Amino acid sequence: MMIKRILIWLLGTVVVLVVAIVLAFRFTPWPSVAIIQQAFSRGDQASEAALAKHVPNNVVTRRDLTYGKGRDEIFDINYPEGTNRPLPTIVWVHGGGWVAGSKDGIANYLKVLAGYGYTTVGVEYSHGFGATYPKPVEQVNAALGYLVRNAAELNIDPDAIVLAGDSAGAQIGAQLAIIVTDASYATQMGISPSMKPKRLAAILLLSGAYDIERVDLEGDFGWFVRTVLWAYSGTRDFMNDERFRLISVTHYVTNAFPPAFISSGNGDPLTPQAEALARKLKNLGVEVDGLFFPADYNPPLPHEYQFNLDTPAGQKALGRMLAFVGAVIQRKN
Repeated sequence: MMIKRILIWLLGTVVVLVVAIVLAFRFTPWPSVAIIQQAFSRGDQASEAALAKHVPNNVVTRRDLTYGKGRDEIFDINYPEGTNRPLPTIVWVHGGGWVAGSKDGIANYLKVLAGYGYTTVGVEYSHGFGATYPKPVEQVNAALGYLVRNAAELNIDPDAIVLAGDSAGAQIGAQLAIIVTDASYATQMGISPSMKPKRLAAILLLSGAYDIERVDLEGDFGWFVRTVLWAYSGTRDFMNDERFRLISVTHYVTNAFPPAFISSGNGDPLTPQAEALARKLKNLGVEVDGLFFPADYNPPLPHEYQFNLDTPAGQKALGRMLAFVGAVIQRKN
């Protein structure tokens, strides 16, 4: 009799747990986000390991410096060994679907860029439970302000800052570039830019998402897209949230947008958004260097292809970015 009661209790407990899990996944995005975060973490680790052999030996790295009071308001900075003067600076916003990722996942790539004579900064921002839009945008804006104010001690040229980002970080970076260069948009966002437009020399946008109206909510990646946008926006009805719609940067760019390098792989479902943004900017008269690949490029280049420096495409993206930034900085000086 006792064994029967124990079995009934165990069965009841299992049923309750299963129901609780099902309800949790249905009524909140955060259990799904936890799964997504683990997947991004594994991907970042693999990318970093593959990039390690490309990192030059003459780069100095300072980790986990603070730009604010929040736990996640930290950054890493890299520059060539022996640097004692301001250098053109690339400030990179990492990707991760707005809910995952880390500056640690781009650390080696930024060291590679620093080896070419730049100061590079990897900015961390809050993501995950409780970190909803537009907090990451506000934090990266605060980071830029900190870097400008402390430029001398950080080997940063405050008049030659290049904003960069990959995936969700590209969207955040593009949104911040509009805030910096368009006062009316900044007012709509309720964010006061922390740097002057003339300081923003250029922007690098890799594998990004730029228009939520173009996302496929029902396709192969539908679950992922619905989950991250629900979590990031803070509302399940994100498509009808007026403030959240401001993330669709393609609709809001102006001719004041900085010179832009834009690229995405032919196997990346976000590529049509990148191509549309490049066209829009060119039509506005903004300088754009767009690196895209034929549809039949083989093997197809996946999302975040640029971080794979063991491929010709990854090397090409690196070379084009460096050439673009070098030309922009040279003209600015």
